Amino acid sequence: MKFLWPEALWVLAAAMPLLVMMYLWLLHRRKKNTVRFASVALVKQALGKGPGWRRHVPPLLLWLALGTLLFAVSRPLAVIRLPSAQETIILAMDVSGSMRATDIKPSRLVASQEAAKGFVNELPHSVRVGVVSFAGTAAVVQAPTLSREDVIAAIDRFQLQRATAIGSGIVLSLATLFPDGGFDLSQITGARPMPPGFGDKKQDKPEFKPVEPGSYNSAAIILLTDGQRTTGPDTLEMAKLAADRGVRIYTVGMGTKEGEIIGFEGWSMRVRLDEETLKQVSLLTRGEYFFAGTAEDLKKVYQSLSSKLVVEKRETEITALFAALGALLAVCAAGLSLWWFGRVT
Repeated sequence: MKFLWPEALWVLAAAMPLLVMMYLWLLHRRKKNTVRFASVALVKQALGKGPGWRRHVPPLLLWLALGTLLFAVSRPLAVIRLPSAQETIILAMDVSGSMRATDIKPSRLVASQEAAKGFVNELPHSVRVGVVSFAGTAAVVQAPTLSREDVIAAIDRFQLQRATAIGSGIVLSLATLFPDGGFDLSQITGARPMPPGFGDKKQDKPEFKPVEPGSYNSAAIILLTDGQRTTGPDTLEMAKLAADRGVRIYTVGMGTKEGEIIGFEGWSMRVRLDEETLKQVSLLTRGEYFFAGTAEDLKKVYQSLSSKLVVEKRETEITALFAALGALLAVCAAGLSLWWFGRVT
């Protein structure tokens, strides 16, 4: 826990013992001012049973209330879990030929599709989801939408292609999030045509100013791939574009570092997982890297991502909580005093 006004804690440390001393002094003074009777036994019999321990409960609650309110003055900060402010998630998924490998059953592609569909169904209905597929080229197979049926249908339509252009998948995901961002989509050789005006640079737009990485909380990109970049723009340069816009990229690596040899459309290739690059992408953008070596691992990865994107940890001022607690204690002190003694003491 941190404090915006830590100096107020000195007031708390001084005031609390002082209040206890004042209460003890008042008790002593009241005892001295008690009228002395010849027979104390007769007085006790006339008055009946005294309040006993109850007389100290309201002052104790009031003391706690004042202490809590003084603590609130220091404006405490705490890291708590709050609903995420993210409104859009882009799934950037590898559909290169290496995804037909069967080291993840029934295949990497099918396992990734099933895990992604489960992830989509777990997200709140207020979150829009878009899908970008990439191999040698990149394409928006589903623009961000609230319709889970459209997203799942887009994931089911994946078709395997040659090559792996991870950077193309990143920059097209950014262009989907920021249609007027002025991204140079000519780098994505062979990309499907975008709607008129999509990503066009405008001369009258203010100059772009980079923001702190990870500071854009309205959207995030989940990048899933099982291979190394073989074509397209540099992966880390495109990740830097995302970092400059504050967009986090959560990377998911499938397969093994050693890789395996597979055949695709008459070609034979060794596919390896470039884990270091994916880690650097997540580090640059303040995201997180996940490794998925099996279908079950992949499901757990998406479950973890779902919890991270739905609920996030954030440093938040909790002054209001302590102020409310202090007010509640004060009300309890007054209420018990009225109930037991007929007055606020």
